[in-house]
Amino acid sequence: MTSSVLVAGIGNIFLGDDGFGPEVMRRLPPSLAGPGVRLCDYGIRGVHLAYDLLDGWDALVLVDALPCRGIPGTLHVLEADRESLSGAAGLDAHAMDPAAVFASMRALGGSPPYTVVIGCEVATVADGIGLSEPVAAAVPGAVMAVEAAVARLSAPVREG
Repeated sequence: MTSSVLVAGIGNIFLGDDGFGPEVMRRLPPSLAGPGVRLCDYGIRGVHLAYDLLDGWDALVLVDALPCRGIPGTLHVLEADRESLSGAAGLDAHAMDPAAVFASMRALGGSPPYTVVIGCEVATVADGIGLSEPVAAAVPGAVMAVEAAVARLSAPVREG
């Protein structure tokens, strides 16, 4: 049996480095999608992502910009803590952070799948289109991280 994996890019392309997720999604090879793997740039459509997650995905790979707490352009690959991220209940059509998406999903009666976040430390989220130099330089590494995560998560599950 093979797992189903949703790869979701999130972010606002009109806020500089917040467009990291959509840019990574644009650069993923189309061949990565296939049976059990869906690639989707959600942009700022958090409720849309929450509804799509109700379809019963086994895993979610979330590609997003991270608040700058370190060196801009630094990539992180981490497992999301679905319980602490889904604390605030409710639906917010304009909220796009993972906590808001998971809270919306819970409000709709679902529960988040196993989630891997591939994130990049931002330099700026000021008004403007285009990534800063350090964040743009991190995009190829993020593409490789998404490919590796999909390969791991969609591998056939052994039953025994």
